[in-house]
Amino acid sequence: MPPSTTPLSRYQRQMLFFGLGEAGQRKLLDSIVVIIGCGATGTVLANHLARAGVGRLRLVDRDFVEMTNLQRQLLFDEADVTAGLPKAIAAERRLRQVNSEIEIEGVVADFNAGNALELLGDADLALDGSDNFEARYLLNDACLKLGLPWVYTGVVASYGMTATFVPDGAAGKVGRAVTGCLQCLLGAQPSADGATCDTVGVLGPVVSVLASITAGEAMKLLTGGGDLNSGLIHFDIWDNSFAQFQTAGRKSDCPACGQHDYRFLNAESGSRSAILCGRNAVQVSGNPTPPDFARLAERLAPLGEINHNAYLLRAMIDGYEITLFPDGRAIIKGTENPDLARSLYARYIGS
Repeated sequence: MPPSTTPLSRYQRQMLFFGLGEAGQRKLLDSIVVIIGCGATGTVLANHLARAGVGRLRLVDRDFVEMTNLQRQLLFDEADVTAGLPKAIAAERRLRQVNSEIEIEGVVADFNAGNALELLGDADLALDGSDNFEARYLLNDACLKLGLPWVYTGVVASYGMTATFVPDGAAGKVGRAVTGCLQCLLGAQPSADGATCDTVGVLGPVVSVLASITAGEAMKLLTGGGDLNSGLIHFDIWDNSFAQFQTAGRKSDCPACGQHDYRFLNAESGSRSAILCGRNAVQVSGNPTPPDFARLAERLAPLGEINHNAYLLRAMIDGYEITLFPDGRAIIKGTENPDLARSLYARYIGS
């Protein structure tokens, strides 16, 4: 059912709020939002926006559901782990049960320089549900180039932060003032040694708090109402501290929004390998030709335990867990050595 003809009765309590009303609800229904990453923050964001009636959600994630995700990634359950589902597919299935009257598209892909503009090109808003700053800096570049507003959310341990960005080309569309960008806020280079959920852990409730603030920013951007976060919000659930810092704003010498040097977007797309921090795993980008899972499973069967479904193939061989996706990517657990990971990929999957 097209968003413009979707019944509004299910959103009655939301529309009673003076800042939204029927006009705001119809704007939500006519909107397209892309969420990059469908883990802890991404699932909370997607859950809120699906229930709020955003007309089309695109969920982009490269990974699959594991048991350790269930403590904080609210759209998944043990059945998804057993079925070996990619996060984007499991989230899409769950959200279709939540709201069958909107469009939900799960995209199993690595967000990279080669596909960023295509994934974001028709969107009204992008939201950060990723778990690394390489993806965030790329998202920043792509949104600047497209004139697309986006919201950053980062959570680790017991604390998190969120910031809202409105680039030049988006200001007129959303009726908001132009802001600085992620590079203005955090510098020109992603941190290489920052804490991650895989190294210092994370508490589920703080994820929900920060992602909920971001979802509220999304609703304000899409409807044109309310006051946006004009700086950086920081919240720590363990010491019960909440602060909103005013930032310096847009910097004229910023390489990204000031000089339009989109080096993350212009980087070589689809690097051959990337270490997945804290997981003892490496992602390897292989042949983009869709693999024949059934044929490959038959070939690998004598070497170890092989399972596959429509979304991935998983092989346990020589102490390594190799998970292969339809786009040719593989996540290889049991090593943080990119050379070894590429060698294992070539040996068992093919170059």
